[in-house]
Amino acid sequence: LLPGVLRPYAGGQATLEVELPADGGTLGGLLDALAAQAPALERRIRDEQGLLRRHVNVFVGSTNVRDAALQDTALGPGATVSVWIAP
Repeated sequence: LLPGVLRPYAGGQATLEVELPADGGTLGGLLDALAAQAPALERRIRDEQGLLRRHVNVFVGSTNVRDAALQDTALGPGATVSVWIAP
């Protein structure tokens, strides 16, 4: 799920589906797959070193990944990942 400010980098879409392994993988794996599918969008979520940008909050379900394992946060099958931009 994407906020309005990021939608232009996703072809105007509010949601994107990203193909992951059957076990769901991790947030980092999802962002790697996103880099191949929508590189301009991924660059607004992660910085040049591959870390989440300071002003970007990412949730897996209702869990903020900064309170979990960051990019190592596990994604179950059908997981919903939401991206929020801090003001």
